[in-house]
Amino acid sequence: MATRARRPAWLTRAATRDDTAATRYAVDVCTGATLAGPWVRLACERHLRDLVSAHKRGLRYDPDDARHILDFFGYLRLAEGQFAGQPFRVQPWQAFILQSLFGWKSADGLRRFRTAYIEVGKGNGKTPMAAGIGLYGLAADGEAAAEIYSAATTREQARLAFLDATRMVGASPDLSDAIRVSAHNLAQIGGASFFRPVSSEHRGLDGKRVHFSLIDELHEHPTDLVVEKMRAGMKARSQPLQFEITNAGHDRATICWQHHDYSTRLLEQTVDNDTWFCYVCAIDDDDDPLVDEACWVKANPNLGVSIQPVYLRDQVREALGMPPKESIVRRLNFCIWTKTITRALDLAAWDACPAIDDAALVGVPVYAGLDLGQSSDLSALAILWELPGGHYALRCRIWLPEATVEAESSRPYDAWLASGLLELTPGTVTDYDVVEDAVREGCHEYSVRELAYDRRFAQQLAHHLDADGIAVVDQPQGFQLNEACVRLGELVAEGKLHHDHDPLLTWCASNLVLRTGRYGEVRPDKDAAPDKIDPVVAAVMALQRAIAQADVGSVYEDRGVLTV
Repeated sequence: MATRARRPAWLTRAATRDDTAATRYAVDVCTGATLAGPWVRLACERHLRDLVSAHKRGLRYDPDDARHILDFFGYLRLAEGQFAGQPFRVQPWQAFILQSLFGWKSADGLRRFRTAYIEVGKGNGKTPMAAGIGLYGLAADGEAAAEIYSAATTREQARLAFLDATRMVGASPDLSDAIRVSAHNLAQIGGASFFRPVSSEHRGLDGKRVHFSLIDELHEHPTDLVVEKMRAGMKARSQPLQFEITNAGHDRATICWQHHDYSTRLLEQTVDNDTWFCYVCAIDDDDDPLVDEACWVKANPNLGVSIQPVYLRDQVREALGMPPKESIVRRLNFCIWTKTITRALDLAAWDACPAIDDAALVGVPVYAGLDLGQSSDLSALAILWELPGGHYALRCRIWLPEATVEAESSRPYDAWLASGLLELTPGTVTDYDVVEDAVREGCHEYSVRELAYDRRFAQQLAHHLDADGIAVVDQPQGFQLNEACVRLGELVAEGKLHHDHDPLLTWCASNLVLRTGRYGEVRPDKDAAPDKIDPVVAAVMALQRAIAQADVGSVYEDRGVLTV
């Protein structure tokens, strides 16, 4: 007789903690009652886990404040199309976003989340939701002289959420009595708060004291100017909110991709940020929206409400009949980043790799790879032990210029320093003398057979090490690393890479992406990687030398040594 799978303890306990719409939605998603994509499932798991354990971090969920935002949305009326004059009926997925943002509190009683990244398919009502949030900040949040901005790179784009908010005020008698409407401003009657559209045209983003910023269609922003200007304006506010809404994009060099990638890594728990909320719609890897309608709701949680199946069927029909339109449909309607990068390593497999047994490291061949960073880059020495049965053990020693720790405060460098996973070199750039001494010590200590380096960056250092009897081998970081890149992925997938599971190396492993050449060969791609990958590059260099020596050994075993 088949047995039912047991619910995780955090799900069972969280389901009984409160009865807000956000928690009901999260439970429905996690139990499969509501179909959702991979990142939304993880966002719901995060909410439910935090209901059980976040009090240990000084966080709490306030059901009364969570309900207050939905009560406010009950006063809103929509003003156009088939919904004109109707109440804003908050859908379960919207309630999850709204109540998460306004219900979660920090230890000081202020709101937990300061940034919200929302990625959802076109036509799902994200801009009206943003407009409603702006009106809440204007009329119901209790912030003195609140400044609410709908911000974008162009005036036209910035006015979209503002116009939705203006029409809502006109359609909602309760709001009309509290808010004065003009062409470019919504003003709080009897107060100093206002809601305006602003753009980067004509320096319109400077000098703001931002309470809420609503940033629409982030994927259309060519730079991070709007995002950073709005964020800089929040410094004087006690509980500001930057609410970013977008479709999927196509350019991984944009601020949108950076925030998308950061959000997914946050949900994967490879980075940690209690002030960042994310709701990222996506289909699963094995879904094909051009074939199977069942997956559409994963990217379109408002399916059947603001966006109808017949519309999506028309889009799919056109995509199938006009190949140039296919990528647009996949991106805008089904949240597929059409030119997205693919991480080279399976993080679940990486986490499942065995730990290192120090006793197994005695008497086996050892190789090393050195990747030298420049100013803010990591520098890394990878030590790779070749174990029996095709297994390898990997440890890395990693350095960073001390000035970078303060300059890049969003990364958990302090925690990695405290745990001994990261070492500092003095100054604003990498001190190669410090690294050279450590590399020399490590190569002698472990009897390294070969140290791989890239002469473009480490020529002088290699000369010094060579003079000390260390076998240094020039190993360019181009497609010459193809075999090692492929093999590293195989080792992780097969559970044959042993490592210590330290979070710094895991973070770098999660960032690794590969560039594909004309003939299908691959190499590490630092330019395309979402963040630093230097220690993993050093490991690939070491692995390439181990493979090369194994090939040499097999030739000698097959035919013996040739003499001339």
